[in-house]
Amino acid sequence: MNTANTKWVVAGLLLSILMAAMDNTIVATAMGTIVSDLGGLSQFVWVTSAYMVATMAGMPIFGKLSDMYGRKRFFVFGLVVFLLGSALCGLAQTMTQLSLFRAIQGIGGGALMPIAFTIIFDIFPPEKRGKMTGLLGAVFGISSVLGPLLGAYITDTIGWHWVFYVNVPIGILALIFIVIFYKENSEHRKQQIDWAGAVTLVVSIVALMFALELGGEAEYGWGSAKILGLFAVFAVFFIAFIVAERKAADPILPFWLFKRRLFASAQALAFLYGATFIILTVYIPLFVQAVYGGSATNAGLILTPMMLGSVVGSAISGIFQTKISFRRLMTASVISFFAGMALLAFMTPDTSRILLTIFMVLAGFGVGFSFSLLPTASMHNLEPRYRGTANSTNSFLRSFGMTLGITIFGAIQSSVLANRLKDAFAGQEGAAAGFGGDLRSVFQSDVRSKIPPDILSKIVDAMSQSVTTMFMWALVPIALAAVAIACMGKAKAGTEE
Repeated sequence: MNTANTKWVVAGLLLSILMAAMDNTIVATAMGTIVSDLGGLSQFVWVTSAYMVATMAGMPIFGKLSDMYGRKRFFVFGLVVFLLGSALCGLAQTMTQLSLFRAIQGIGGGALMPIAFTIIFDIFPPEKRGKMTGLLGAVFGISSVLGPLLGAYITDTIGWHWVFYVNVPIGILALIFIVIFYKENSEHRKQQIDWAGAVTLVVSIVALMFALELGGEAEYGWGSAKILGLFAVFAVFFIAFIVAERKAADPILPFWLFKRRLFASAQALAFLYGATFIILTVYIPLFVQAVYGGSATNAGLILTPMMLGSVVGSAISGIFQTKISFRRLMTASVISFFAGMALLAFMTPDTSRILLTIFMVLAGFGVGFSFSLLPTASMHNLEPRYRGTANSTNSFLRSFGMTLGITIFGAIQSSVLANRLKDAFAGQEGAAAGFGGDLRSVFQSDVRSKIPPDILSKIVDAMSQSVTTMFMWALVPIALAAVAIACMGKAKAGTEE
């Protein structure tokens, strides 16, 4: 592939990743307006869940198919399906329709995210892969900043429908670049499709994701028959998946990959980093709004320094992958991430905004390394016919870690908050009336000003302690990540393991 064509292909990949990575954050900003327009407050969780479940179920399948039949056809398929889903979402008249169309979007997203990194690995020589994966990794950080701002602006000035329509021109441009300029050079060996593995994997993932997304809600407690039933379905079909993969001639997920020390370490790190970084993006804005009394807009903007830190970390990691071993780069990463999370865990309501910003930049910088390094490490020294599978596994485990992390750490935060409020208002139940349950609405400026100072102080302290306690617990998986990093060996991009 000539240099001119490569530039256009990279442009198409960057646009595709930006569009897919930004989708959840841009939609989250518009959800309040969407619910007020379409109704269906009890169903709004499905708008996010449907997208996530479809994306995660599709990642391993599309990764394997791209190894078998080529990257281009499945990347183009993912783009077309994502654009179709986006257009349909903008036309949705009910919350049920919107959830269904979001699932269509998710199917496309499941093809886009992992295959983009694999294409970069295919079209660039080893000495340039690090820089290019660093560029793609940086897009994830940029999307986290741009998504909420763009979502708020579009919703307020044009209408929530355009939150979905905006994907169409971006996607069409990316589609043109890929279709015209991407010429595959690799030969792909046709293999027998592992239908048993595909079916059992999809059913197990769907069951688990719905259990994690819906469990703990008012309608479905963790001990409810439906949630326990979903976990049981997951267990049965996951065991069936393992059995099917051991018997398949060309399995969806070759287990021998996990015998490679670098690959196994990269997958563990994707899971652990995903589980911990997600809580920062969710709970730092809540801390700012609840403890400092900032507006919802300011709470969203507060993440900008952290995301910019992650962009810098991703770029640095990409540049030095061919010069410094994966293990040393990730050691710097985990030190920065651990230090940032530890400092956040010791925050109080008196912590200045400047210090909070420094703590976030430190954590974001550390996590940024993983965005570009872990996909490269996953595909290191693998034949082209295994790269799609390897990278989709990494993307899947990061997404799975995010889902599991927000569930577990969210439960910790809620439990600590409830206990702190109970202790703070012991014997003063009347004074605290009206401030139980979900306290996010309490910290809207118009409501906050009406709360008596002594009561407000107790609520702020309880909220602060609940978030910082959760951050303290997050140090455990980050410490486990350090163990995984120690097992990575001395390999670096472009060299033998």
